[in-house]
Amino acid sequence: MEGLSWSASGRDIVRDVDLEVRPGETLGLIGPNGSGKSSLLRCLAGIRPASAGAVRYDGQDIRGWSARRIARHTAFVEQATEAETDLRLGDVVALGRMPFRGRWRGPDRTDREVVDAALARLGLTGLRNRAWRTLSGGERQRAHIARALAQRPRCILLDEPTNHLDVRHQYELMDLLAGTDRTVLVALHDLSLAARYCDRLVLMHRGSLVASGPPGTVLTPGRLRGVFGIDAETGHDRLGNLTVACRGVARDPA
Repeated sequence: MEGLSWSASGRDIVRDVDLEVRPGETLGLIGPNGSGKSSLLRCLAGIRPASAGAVRYDGQDIRGWSARRIARHTAFVEQATEAETDLRLGDVVALGRMPFRGRWRGPDRTDREVVDAALARLGLTGLRNRAWRTLSGGERQRAHIARALAQRPRCILLDEPTNHLDVRHQYELMDLLAGTDRTVLVALHDLSLAARYCDRLVLMHRGSLVASGPPGTVLTPGRLRGVFGIDAETGHDRLGNLTVACRGVARDPA
């Protein structure tokens, strides 16, 4: 991202963001509601054209790229939606193979193997024939993530992927993302989860990037007070993972 900005209705939502995401890195995008995280991800996914600046993959500006070309490089998992469809769960996951298929070609052996592997990775093999409308929010979210894996992208963008997931599946998902060799950019609200699994954190506030670095250097009590408006302290659990404990709402946020 080079000087990336996006505006809507005369209001700057993302302001002049400069950021390079390293190959194979798990980068956590954090910030309060309305800080521009989702809009930034949509610009990176090519869904929203930037008002200014550029998005580059391997040095190539994505302006002018087709949706199919973008989808061969990156997969985007939005926050869970309630859209209804007559498709089965397995059919939704198989949509991840569309960027690699001709208009009239059906799924081949490779497509089926990739979809099978994605379903297995998310523990969904036994649900592949379930109708979409019968699934829980957590099952739908895991299916969307399996679809992204089926794309076999070099980069995965995820907007609050742990929403609707129970605690076990939150940790399983973050284990999977942190353990993949793909480049991952994930927006998260759970600061302890972000600190535990992300190589680097990017903190956004009012559309701007205000801090970037290892979790311990970004999640300071001063920034938590100034950006999130909370009194909090950081520490480490018995395994050495960074944790964030909120004591309450700050009475005098910066």
